Amino acid sequence: MYQIVLSVHVIAIISWMAGILYLLRLLVYHRMETEKVVKDRFELMEYRLYRYITNPAMIVALIFGIWMLVLNSFLLSQPWMHVKLTAAVLLIGVTHYAKAMMKKFKRGEMPKTEKYFRVLNEIPTLLMIIIVIMVIVRPF
Repeated sequence: MYQIVLSVHVIAIISWMAGILYLLRLLVYHRMETEKVVKDRFELMEYRLYRYITNPAMIVALIFGIWMLVLNSFLLSQPWMHVKLTAAVLLIGVTHYAKAMMKKFKRGEMPKTEKYFRVLNEIPTLLMIIIVIMVIVRPF
């Protein structure tokens, strides 16, 4: 049972990461754009990506991640797991922040700069690196 739960969790994480990385890249391009027709296209792409891939994948990853912790509660006593969970919470925050930026674009606001969005785009990658190292290496 645990292996199935773990497999679904990993699949959901891959989908979530693909979604958030692409969504943040779309926000970079959206911020650079000046033509209304193209901006409208970005809004639609961002909405569909968030609604149908990124957010559902995040929810499935969380449900199955919690399920794994219920099945193996001893993991909560491991320091590396606390670091991993902290990084996961930050990744959730980045995902919700991306949604907030989408809403600002939809309202016609131009939040932040292109450079800001380029830097923001790297944060999920850094969090993913931390998570993978914690889970595979278990340094402490």
